[in-house]
Amino acid sequence: MTLPRALDPFVGFAQALRGARFAISPDQTVDFITSVGILGPRDMTDIYRSGRALFSIPPERVNEYDAIFRAVFLDQVIQAPADGDEEDDLEAYEPTSQSTEIETAEDESEVGAEATTVERLGHRYLGRGSEEAVQRLIREASGALPRRTSYRRQQSKSGDRIDMRRTLRDAAKREGEVFKLFQSKRKTRQRRVLLLIDVSGSMKERSEELLRLAHAVVQTADHAEVFTLGTRLTRITTALRPTDRGQALARVAQSISDFDGGTRIGDALAAFLSVPRYAGFARGAAVVVLSDGLETGTPDVMIDSVRRLSRSAWRLDWLTPLAHDPDYIPATQGLAAILPVLDHLGDGNSAAAVTDHILTMARRI
Repeated sequence: MTLPRALDPFVGFAQALRGARFAISPDQTVDFITSVGILGPRDMTDIYRSGRALFSIPPERVNEYDAIFRAVFLDQVIQAPADGDEEDDLEAYEPTSQSTEIETAEDESEVGAEATTVERLGHRYLGRGSEEAVQRLIREASGALPRRTSYRRQQSKSGDRIDMRRTLRDAAKREGEVFKLFQSKRKTRQRRVLLLIDVSGSMKERSEELLRLAHAVVQTADHAEVFTLGTRLTRITTALRPTDRGQALARVAQSISDFDGGTRIGDALAAFLSVPRYAGFARGAAVVVLSDGLETGTPDVMIDSVRRLSRSAWRLDWLTPLAHDPDYIPATQGLAAILPVLDHLGDGNSAAAVTDHILTMARRI
C-alpha cells in the first residue's frame, strides 16, 4: 500500500527519531499522524507540540527532538559533532547558510546512586557475565520449579480414583469379567514463573545479570513470563526466547528503553494489572519481584498494586539487594506496608542468591 505523499514528512520524522535512539513504536507513529489530522494544525507549532506529547519526549532530550523536528519539517540540516570535539553542542544550519546553535542539556545526576523520578530513556549493551549461577539454573530448573495439579489424569498403580475406561476396556477382552481395577491420578504441571525485574538507575549494578538469569528461566521453564519495571512496563518474554543468549540479550537491550532511569514501580505494576492478558499471567503463578523497592512515585499506588497482585498469584516473593544484610528492616513506606502480603522478602544481592531462591520456591511451602 502506497501512502499519500503528504504523509512522508510525518513518517520520516518518526524514522529519524528512532534513528536517534528515541523509543518510538509504530503505533505511536500512527497516533501522531491521526492526532495531527484531528487537530487541523494552524502552524508548525501545533505539529511540534503534538509530536512531543505523543512520543513522550523526556525533558533532557528536548533539544535533540527540536533539532530533528527542524531538520525534517523546516529543511534544516543537523551536523553531528566530529570526533575529538570537546563540546557536545548540536548545530542546525538554515538553508540561508545562517546557523543556530542548540545546546544539549548536561546531565549531572549520578545514575545508580539513588532512585530518581526522572524518566530517562536509553538502551544498554548487555555483555557476558558470571556463568556459574546461570548454568546451575539450567541444570536444575526442570525438576526444581514448583508444580501444580492438572485437571488431566494419568494411570497409576496407587491412584485416587478407578480408571473406568481402562477397566471396562480390559473387561471387554474377557467377556465382561472384571479381573482388575485400574486406577488413575491427576497429572502435575509446572506453575508459570513470572519475573518482574527492576531496571531503574538504583538497580544498575544488578539488572544485567538478572536479565541473563531471566533468559535461563525462559529457556528451561515450561511457562515463564518476564517484564521489566522502571518508568514504564516492558514485556521481554518474546525477546528472550532465542536459545542463543547473545542474540536474546541483544534483542532485550533494544526492547527496554528506560534502562537506568527513574523508579515508578507502583505505576508499572498498575499498568501490568490493567491489561487483562498480563494480569492473567499472574493468576496461580510463582511471582518474583526483583527490586530494591525504592519507589519515587506515590506509595499508595505501589501498595494497592502489590496487594492486588498477591491475591492473584500462587506465591509472591520480593528479592531486594538490601536484604543481603541479615539485620535489614524495610525503611521505605511502600516496602514496609506490603510486607504482610508478601510470602517472602529475601536476598536479591547476587545472581547466586536469586538462583537459589528460584530453585527452592517449591520447598518453601
